[in-house]
Amino acid sequence: MTHLLLDLPPLSAERFASIEDRVARLLDTAQDVVIMQGEALLPLEGAIRATAGPGTTALNVITGPYGQTFGDWLRDCGATVIDLAVPFHTAVTAGQIREALAEHPEIDFVSLVHAEAATGNTNPVAEIGEVVQAHGALFYLDAVASVGAEPVLPDAWGVDLCVIGAQKAMGGPAGVSAVSVSERAWARMAANPRAPRRSYLSLLDWKERWIDGGRKALLHAPAQLEMLALEACVERIEAAGPGTVMARHAAAAAATRAGALALGGGLAPYVHDAAEAAPVATTLRAPSGTVAAELVARALAADPALVLAAGGGALAKEMIRVNHYGPEANPGAVRASLAALGAALADAGLTVDVAAALDAAERAWHGALRERIGEVTGA
Repeated sequence: MTHLLLDLPPLSAERFASIEDRVARLLDTAQDVVIMQGEALLPLEGAIRATAGPGTTALNVITGPYGQTFGDWLRDCGATVIDLAVPFHTAVTAGQIREALAEHPEIDFVSLVHAEAATGNTNPVAEIGEVVQAHGALFYLDAVASVGAEPVLPDAWGVDLCVIGAQKAMGGPAGVSAVSVSERAWARMAANPRAPRRSYLSLLDWKERWIDGGRKALLHAPAQLEMLALEACVERIEAAGPGTVMARHAAAAAATRAGALALGGGLAPYVHDAAEAAPVATTLRAPSGTVAAELVARALAADPALVLAAGGGALAKEMIRVNHYGPEANPGAVRASLAALGAALADAGLTVDVAAALDAAERAWHGALRERIGEVTGA
């Protein structure tokens, strides 16, 4: 039996390195970029365990469930953790970060999620980066959901560890991820006796055996299909232009938000301020007296291909998520989601106006695209 995905020649170290270089260009970074052979939780955990330990005092910003996970890892490493939690319907501000650092000058590590696809908010990393840099702390950023949907600029923002994944806005595979690492971060790892070594979690192994060796010999057999898929999705972004891809995501978010407001029935954006809403996914608050998971289930029963999901855990009662990322950042996915939600709300006895929702979404889509084009051209 033959198949296009079988009997492929081994992926060479040179090809592997070239894919890393393309990811570095996507991030506009001169830092080392390591592509990890697993889903983004691999470098997310590996980076924390490599740089944190007893003696570390970390400011862990919680704007969604991933921030909570990072705090657990940090504590497990022996770090002292100061959690800065904000309501999931908003974003953290640079001022809140500045206040926390002033109150705890011993903080030497800051962990933050850029865009929380699970809660629909996005944090102002450029402003926060200035504050963290001025304080001198190591800056760790989860940009898994944001990359491809909005700018991710580790060098410009002073990010020491920037983790990305391909499975959301990049439209790529889930089984491969990457992290950009600053010289400061490498030095912190080298000085940490608890940093993982000879381990799948080890970034230092990649540094010493791959990067310092001139990227001539891979540590182990790479996940070939995932690497080729990552290369293909980066090529697709390069061909379209990152600005165009990000504009589609911004338009999808604007259209979903406008459509939900026009739909009626009590449906409302979960993130109050549109400026704090992530372009990768839009979260909506289910109307009073309804259960979000039941509305989503009703919509998916009619069309399983919809980009709808209920919030996780306790949020399943109140949050609906429209996952308009990657190839689904398109007008059709937004329209289908709004129409299905309208039908589900009508079945629940609520008054909705699907035609008004679709009209509002279309106008918002085109308006957002015009605005983004104006930003790029200066018009």
